[in-house]
Amino acid sequence: LICFRHLDLSSFESVRRFVARIRHDRERVDVLVNNAGIYRCPHWLTVDGHEMHFGINHLGHFLLTVLLLDRLVACKPSRIVNVSSLGHKRGQIDFDNLNFSRPGSYDPRTAYCRSKLANVLFTRELSRRLEGGRLGVTVNVLHPGIVFTNLGRHVFGGFWGFVKAMLFTPLALLFLKTPWEGAQTSIHCTLAEDLDGISGEYFVDCRRGDVADVAKDTELARRLWEVSEELTGEQLKLTFNW
Repeated sequence: LICFRHLDLSSFESVRRFVARIRHDRERVDVLVNNAGIYRCPHWLTVDGHEMHFGINHLGHFLLTVLLLDRLVACKPSRIVNVSSLGHKRGQIDFDNLNFSRPGSYDPRTAYCRSKLANVLFTRELSRRLEGGRLGVTVNVLHPGIVFTNLGRHVFGGFWGFVKAMLFTPLALLFLKTPWEGAQTSIHCTLAEDLDGISGEYFVDCRRGDVADVAKDTELARRLWEVSEELTGEQLKLTFNW
């Protein structure tokens, strides 16, 4: 049975409504896959006033995960899977300019890579707080590959975007992954029995990979967590009956 529920990750209110509905409709949450995202969009803000990449790709997933964590704990062993990108290796976190509010500072690729770095930092910090899976909930992060979907629609907008798309599509069909292929690492991290108890790791093509050095910065991860709590108004309370 597959059920669909509306969720707008650019709205904290929508996230909270979604979680309330899940709590009402479902007794169990065994796996949470944070896969939604946006790529190289114009300089937009979410309804809560956050830069769109950071708001959707990171803050929305952060809030969703924190609000569902007690249900995941109740269903342990359970798993959280975060979808990041190889682009995290080009990411930097500027806490003084998260919204790119400085004139001329916005660059869509920079914003995207920042949000993907945030996914990895969030994963590693959450794993640390969950004692590396020893408390029954594991969390891992992955790069799905470059997948041929409409995620790049903002790159190929307008007339010249259409021209680029016409030139790019034949090459994409040869070298990019299909959606089915792009889903395999997410499925692996969700279901593979040999990943029981494995947490805080980064996966590429269903194998463990290496993250950028900046993604290993524990102080940066801790600060990002604290800032995310402040921006979402939600704190993780580890007061469960483990």
